[in-house]
Amino acid sequence: MSAQGSSWFRASETRILLCLRVTPNAGRDTIGPAETRADGSSVLRVRLVAVPDKGQANAAVIALIAKALGVPKSAVSLASGQTSRIKVLSVSGDVAQLCGKAHALESSAM
Repeated sequence: MSAQGSSWFRASETRILLCLRVTPNAGRDTIGPAETRADGSSVLRVRLVAVPDKGQANAAVIALIAKALGVPKSAVSLASGQTSRIKVLSVSGDVAQLCGKAHALESSAM
Protein backbone atom coordinates (compact mmCIF):
# COMPACT_ATOMS: atom_id res chain seq x y z
CA MET A 1 0.00 0.00 0.00
CA SER A 2 1.46 3.34 -0.95
CA ALA A 3 1.48 6.04 1.70
CA GLN A 4 -0.24 9.19 0.47
CA GLY A 5 1.24 8.96 -3.03
CA SER A 6 4.87 8.67 -1.94
CA SER A 7 6.38 5.62 -3.59
CA TRP A 8 9.67 5.51 -1.61
CA PHE A 9 7.84 4.32 1.50
CA ARG A 10 4.91 2.01 2.09
CA ALA A 11 2.72 1.70 5.15
CA SER A 12 1.08 -1.36 6.67
CA GLU A 13 -0.96 -1.61 9.87
CA THR A 14 2.06 -1.86 12.19
CA ARG A 15 5.07 -0.49 10.32
CA ILE A 16 6.40 1.44 7.35
CA LEU A 17 8.96 0.24 4.83
CA LEU A 18 11.48 2.82 3.59
CA CYS A 19 13.31 2.34 0.28
CA LEU A 20 16.70 4.05 0.49
CA ARG A 21 19.71 4.61 -1.72
CA VAL A 22 22.67 4.73 0.65
CA THR A 23 26.00 6.33 -0.26
CA PRO A 24 28.77 5.56 2.24
CA ASN A 25 32.06 7.50 2.62
CA ALA A 26 30.29 10.86 2.23
CA GLY A 27 31.56 14.10 3.71
CA ARG A 28 28.69 14.23 6.20
CA ASP A 29 25.50 12.38 7.14
CA THR A 30 22.50 13.70 5.17
CA ILE A 31 18.98 12.56 4.33
CA GLY A 32 17.14 13.49 1.16
CA PRO A 33 15.98 14.32 -1.36
CA ALA A 34 13.82 11.59 -2.85
CA GLU A 35 14.67 10.57 -6.41
CA THR A 36 13.24 8.40 -9.15
CA ARG A 37 15.60 5.75 -10.47
CA ALA A 38 15.95 4.70 -14.12
CA ASP A 39 13.69 1.67 -13.52
CA GLY A 40 10.90 3.97 -12.28
CA SER A 41 11.21 3.13 -8.60
CA SER A 42 11.59 5.90 -6.03
CA VAL A 43 14.16 5.99 -3.24
CA LEU A 44 15.19 8.43 -0.55
CA ARG A 45 18.88 9.32 -0.81
CA VAL A 46 20.93 8.90 2.35
CA ARG A 47 24.61 9.86 2.55
CA LEU A 48 26.77 8.52 5.37
CA VAL A 49 30.25 9.25 6.69
CA ALA A 50 30.50 5.58 7.76
CA VAL A 51 32.42 3.11 5.62
CA PRO A 52 30.75 0.01 4.16
CA ASP A 53 32.88 -2.36 6.23
CA LYS A 54 31.62 -5.02 8.66
CA GLY A 55 28.13 -3.51 8.82
CA GLN A 56 29.23 -0.03 9.89
CA ALA A 57 27.21 1.71 7.18
CA ASN A 58 24.13 -0.42 7.93
CA ALA A 59 24.34 0.46 11.62
CA ALA A 60 24.83 4.13 10.76
CA VAL A 61 21.82 4.28 8.43
CA ILE A 62 19.63 2.63 11.08
CA ALA A 63 20.80 5.13 13.71
CA LEU A 64 20.33 8.13 11.37
CA ILE A 65 16.82 7.11 10.27
CA ALA A 66 15.78 6.29 13.86
CA LYS A 67 16.93 9.72 15.03
CA ALA A 68 15.22 11.49 12.10
CA LEU A 69 11.91 9.68 12.73
CA GLY A 70 12.11 10.01 16.52
CA VAL A 71 11.98 6.29 17.23
CA PRO A 72 14.40 4.03 19.13
CA LYS A 73 17.00 2.20 17.04
CA SER A 74 15.37 -1.06 18.12
CA ALA A 75 12.26 -0.04 16.12
CA VAL A 76 14.28 0.09 12.88
CA SER A 77 15.56 -3.01 11.12
CA LEU A 78 17.12 -3.82 7.77
CA ALA A 79 14.52 -5.71 5.73
CA SER A 80 16.73 -6.13 2.64
CA GLY A 81 19.93 -4.86 1.07
CA GLN A 82 22.56 -6.01 3.56
CA THR A 83 25.38 -5.49 1.03
CA SER A 84 23.59 -3.28 -1.50
CA ARG A 85 23.34 0.50 -1.85
CA ILE A 86 19.57 0.05 -2.26
CA LYS A 87 18.16 -0.86 1.15
CA VAL A 88 14.72 -1.40 2.59
CA LEU A 89 14.28 -0.51 6.25
CA SER A 90 11.32 -1.59 8.36
CA VAL A 91 10.22 0.91 11.01
CA SER A 92 7.74 -0.17 13.69
CA GLY A 93 5.50 2.23 15.55
CA ASP A 94 2.51 4.53 15.12
CA VAL A 95 2.07 4.35 11.35
CA ALA A 96 0.20 7.65 10.96
CA GLN A 97 2.89 9.50 12.89
CA LEU A 98 5.70 7.73 11.00
CA CYS A 99 4.12 8.59 7.63
CA GLY A 100 3.98 12.25 8.58
CA LYS A 101 7.62 12.23 9.64
CA ALA A 102 8.62 10.37 6.47
CA HIS A 103 6.93 13.05 4.35
CA ALA A 104 8.93 15.66 6.26
CA LEU A 105 12.17 13.77 5.47
CA GLU A 106 11.32 13.85 1.78
CA SER A 107 11.02 17.61 1.64
CA SER A 108 13.93 18.57 3.89
CA ALA A 109 17.61 17.76 3.62
CA MET A 110 19.23 17.02 6.96
